[in-house]
Amino acid sequence: MLLIVLSLVPAAACFGTFATWLPSSVDRYEDYGAAEPCPAGVATRAREECVRTVTFVVEDTEVRKSGQNSTFEATVSGTPFWDGVVAFGDPGPLLERLGPGDDVTGTVWRGDVMTLSRDGVRQSTSDEPRDDFQMTAAIGTFAGLLAVLLFAFGTVRVANPRSYEPFVWRPVGLWLIITMGIASFAFGFAALLLGVPWGWVPPVSVAVVLGVARLIHRRTRPAGAR
Repeated sequence: MLLIVLSLVPAAACFGTFATWLPSSVDRYEDYGAAEPCPAGVATRAREECVRTVTFVVEDTEVRKSGQNSTFEATVSGTPFWDGVVAFGDPGPLLERLGPGDDVTGTVWRGDVMTLSRDGVRQSTSDEPRDDFQMTAAIGTFAGLLAVLLFAFGTVRVANPRSYEPFVWRPVGLWLIITMGIASFAFGFAALLLGVPWGWVPPVSVAVVLGVARLIHRRTRPAGAR
């Protein structure tokens, strides 16, 4: 029963990924791509559907490389609404060149700074929408597969508590979890690099896991059952 209850957690994560996170990310990316330049003149509000080009002055930068706790930020000022800390995913190509007092050109959309540029060098911020939905789909796919695995193992144990072979964690459960991770994230990353649409990630990953599960089932059955 505990396994069945635990399966609800990744099931909810899977549902949230495909029902909310992924659609909202796709919509935001498409809206940003379709946004028109803002009309010339002074902005009257912070959040605009158009893309506005503004000039910032760099107050400070922080480039700290320390694994998962790395920080890549620039503090900018000089605009009516969008001054503050701008975060990046890495130090280059622009952030590591900036210093206090530098003028930079920024693009702003919906109240967030999308890019900074200076002398022809441009860098996207962490807020700029990206076409990397394959990895989001991989996360949702892995969560869904994990939910099915937990639910199946729990259901078999509840239905037949004295004889639930081969639904055991070692080696079947461990092999399946490893396969799910490789099938979901490896193919998701490969799809991202190759430009394969994110919609291919769930069916291909599920097909790989089902194939491996069938192979494991054949190898773990008793000789007579084979």
